[in-house]
Order: sequence, then C-alpha cells, then structure tokens
Amino acid sequence: MTKTLIVVDLQVDFCPGGKLAVAGGDEIVAPINEMMADFDSVILTQDWHPASHTSFADNHPGAMPFSLTQMPYGPQVLWPAHCVIGTPGAEFHPGLDRSRAETVIRKGFRPTIDSYSAFFENDGRTPTGLTGYLRERNLEKLYFVGLAHDFCVAWSALDAIHQGFEVTVIEDATRAIDLNGSRETARIKMREAGISLI
Repeated sequence: MTKTLIVVDLQVDFCPGGKLAVAGGDEIVAPINEMMADFDSVILTQDWHPASHTSFADNHPGAMPFSLTQMPYGPQVLWPAHCVIGTPGAEFHPGLDRSRAETVIRKGFRPTIDSYSAFFENDGRTPTGLTGYLRERNLEKLYFVGLAHDFCVAWSALDAIHQGFEVTVIEDATRAIDLNGSRETARIKMREAGISLI
C-alpha cells in the first residue's frame, strides 16, 4: 500500500514571527523535508482566508483574540487575522521543499466558515475535495505532519479516519498551539478514534 505524507499548513503566519505563530513551528521544516523521500506521494494544505473572514477577532468589534463565539455551525475560536490571501504570511515557509508536492489543498477561503480540516469545512459537511482526490489515486495510507497539532492536524486526521483511511500522525513533526489544554484533548480524541500517534 502506498504511503502519503500530508503536510498541514506549514505557512509563514504559523511560524515564529507570524500573525498566529506556533512555538517551534519552524523547527519541523527540515525534518519534514527529509522524510518526504520515504513517501510515495506528498500533499500540502494551505490556510487561505479573505481579510473579511468571520473567524478573525478583528471582524467582531470588541472581541479579543482566542475568545469563543457561536457560529451557525457551532463554537468558533476568534483568531488573530492570519494567512490572508495575497499576503506574505499566507505563503509556505520558505524552507519547505515544495518540489515533491503533487497538489495543494487550500481551505478557509469561504468568508463565513472556518476550516481546520483538510477534508471538510468546520460545518463537517462542506468538502474540500481531498477525499475524492485520494480515492481516485488509491491513496489509502495517510501520514500527517505540520501545524498546528491540536487544530488543523488533529481535525484533518480525525476526518481522514472517519472517511475510512488508515491514519498516522507523526507527532515529532508537529507543533501545537495548546490553547487551554487543547493538545492533550486532541491526542485523546485521536487515540479513541483509532489514529496511530508515533
């Protein structure tokens, strides 16, 4: 069975100095580049938001970053504006080897709904098209790395296993935001779903 590496949101804004920096986010670039040779296929995902995105605290007068609000699809963390289309922060980390990437899945471009997962928007219903792409290419064994462990990586891995894929998260090649214990919560959910954490 072929092995696919899915590199989640390894973008400038999620690395130190970025708008929504994850501590140590740049430390995983070199290890991810090195491991690409061990995989048959490499896919990148990219957070890709309009400036008017409803998940940005700036677009809710008086709201503080990292506070919670209610959206039609459920609770939503209000983030600092990040990965805005056309800005340097939305670009991949300059050290990331993109030469092996066969496709890029962009997510979060719909203004009224956030998208942590590489498979579905946060409503759990609106697909990104990744499932179909993987199925048509018979790519069933997925390995996830990237940023952030407790949000986009975990949500992607959980959606993948619910879609019937074999799923592994390589934790050394992730970093977490760890908002109010979110890293350990994500690890528990992934293990309970049958995802391998290595």
